[in-house]
Amino acid sequence: MKKQIGLFFGSFNPIHIGHLIIANHLVEHSALDELWLVVTPQNPFKEKQSLLNNHLRLEMVHLAIADYPKLRASDIEFHLPQPNYTIHTLAYLEEKYPKLHFALIMGEDNLKNLHKWKNYEQILSNYPIYVYPRLSEGTVSEALTSHPNIQYVRAPIVELSATFIREEIKKKQNVRPLLPESVWQHIDKLGLYL
Repeated sequence: MKKQIGLFFGSFNPIHIGHLIIANHLVEHSALDELWLVVTPQNPFKEKQSLLNNHLRLEMVHLAIADYPKLRASDIEFHLPQPNYTIHTLAYLEEKYPKLHFALIMGEDNLKNLHKWKNYEQILSNYPIYVYPRLSEGTVSEALTSHPNIQYVRAPIVELSATFIREEIKKKQNVRPLLPESVWQHIDKLGLYL
């Protein structure tokens, strides 16, 4: 049987404890063998100005997951055309790793907007999607909640955003408890987000 790999896409600007809680919970409480944190250079739905350099964000992901053997950092999207569309990344991964089987990890807030994604029907029919709970406005359509490829995972609800962390750092607030220790030290040492 093919090894099951969960893909958790994000800007990780910076990676924080919320990301780690979700990633670890999913890899421990699902059929996934590994979970890859895919650092996205350019999300088509986000502004690029506020993004830290790709390699700095990737380095922070490596630091954050050093003690988690089932988690991997991935720079796969650094080598693909931008903005990054999930469907293109999946096609590339299928070709590069034919012995692996990929699944998507997303928050319920992203599932509500799945219909806006490029070729979302193709993603939906070909890949399992593990959905973790998020507090957000609106509801998910019945067609999605009952879809056979969508699996809700009872993960902790973590309402923590990288945007909030960046704003707090700018104001010189102590965000140390919100970040893995190695990431906090790295940000502090390099004076990132000030």
